[in-house]
Amino acid sequence: MTKYFLVIISMVFVQNYVLARFLGLCPFINVSRKTDAALGMGMAVTFVMTMTSAVTWPLYFYVLELSERNVFVRLGWLELTASQPLVAVLKVSSYILVIASLVQLVEMFLRKTVPALYRALGIFLPLITTNCAIMGVALLNTTNYPGPGQLSFFGAVWQGFWAGIGFTVVMLLMSGIRERLESARVPKAMADIPIAFVCTGLMAVAFMGFTGIVR
Repeated sequence: MTKYFLVIISMVFVQNYVLARFLGLCPFINVSRKTDAALGMGMAVTFVMTMTSAVTWPLYFYVLELSERNVFVRLGWLELTASQPLVAVLKVSSYILVIASLVQLVEMFLRKTVPALYRALGIFLPLITTNCAIMGVALLNTTNYPGPGQLSFFGAVWQGFWAGIGFTVVMLLMSGIRERLESARVPKAMADIPIAFVCTGLMAVAFMGFTGIVR
């Protein structure tokens, strides 16, 4: 249980994908103007991250990676001595396909059930497909760590879910800041996106205070 609790602290505060890894900045900056849209985007990203982790982990370890547990190796269609370079190419392209399919599912659901949120998210909803934070989660979940070793299936899903929660937390924090900035006297040259990046940098510095809690 300690290990899973440390994953929560790490993904939300220490290794936050936006503030520590600088991934997913496009939707973070452009959809964080209003709290409702920020919450909707955060929930959508959390769902896609979680489902992507659940799909890409078995896809990699049972289909793409050439090992004894590979389905095609067990069927005798591939040899363990086969060349590995193709795996790296298939890994990225297959992950993009999985993410695109999940985003399309979310888009269809929101368009049918919450049309107001669907319109508020606009073009940034389908752009979740190219959100590097989601790709980063998928790649990290299927990477061998130098210390503890590979993540289990549940560990990958757990990490993906809390990475999405961490993304949602900073989205909500930024939306609250930007709503307050609307009534503040901001110099014209710094209005909107420039001041948002300044606030993002200050948030990142603040979150650095959690560094060292989790290795």
